[in-house]
Amino acid sequence: MGLRRRILRNPRVVVSGSIILILVLSAILAPLLAPHDPYKVYSKHAYGLPSLEFPLGNDDFGRDMLSRLLYGARISLRVAFSAVLISLAVGVTLGLSAGYYGGALDTLIMRSMDVILSFPTIVLAIAVIAFLGGNLTNVILVIALLNVPRFARITYSSTQSVKNNQYVEASRAIGAQDWRLLSRGILPNILAPLFVTTAVALGAAILVESGLSFLGLGVPPPEPSWGTMVSAARMIMDVQPVMVIWPSLALAITVLSFNTLGNGLRDALDPRLREA
Repeated sequence: MGLRRRILRNPRVVVSGSIILILVLSAILAPLLAPHDPYKVYSKHAYGLPSLEFPLGNDDFGRDMLSRLLYGARISLRVAFSAVLISLAVGVTLGLSAGYYGGALDTLIMRSMDVILSFPTIVLAIAVIAFLGGNLTNVILVIALLNVPRFARITYSSTQSVKNNQYVEASRAIGAQDWRLLSRGILPNILAPLFVTTAVALGAAILVESGLSFLGLGVPPPEPSWGTMVSAARMIMDVQPVMVIWPSLALAITVLSFNTLGNGLRDALDPRLREA
């Protein structure tokens, strides 16, 4: 059974992938799909319940919740994809270098990763953001930093298991340069765990971004971050409970979809699980 067919036959991949695709398209098309300006204040509709004009109700300023959710998806997905792309590039480079060359370089890189991992994720994120300041660029850089060890370690362990295979030794014997061995001999054969790690890391990145925004250290208001929306709603839950329900539900579905996608890809790509 081909790889593509195995992936498409996995229901977890299909369902979670479809949800993620809908979320991505909704974020991209937010200016067309949003019924109102997400920043516009409708004072007379403050704490408004869902209606035909405002399908998901209004927040404490009267702003349309549906429009803010759609634009919030743009921020969350932008932060997640940007941060994970950076951490993927840096982590894979470090992991390949440490796993292939070994020695002092291995010790330096992997012990540095251990230092980063020794700090609780959210505590380290809060500390760095408090020092650098809360804005979109800094949030992306912090989340990227937190994810580098994840990619470095998985790349490192995969490289060590592949670098002594016969096809790598054969390429080395005919004089292939290191960069060619790494890019064409090793990297293509360790992509499966990287795909899985990337999917899970995207969900974690969205969760960290929302957590920072909830604490007031992420994307500053009035930007419609899901974390900021939950933070604003928690003080008035008894007045307008739907204000906290919608962003929390969007966050939960998104993170669960990425995690489920990662698990589905693991089942489809791992030959040991397929044989079982």
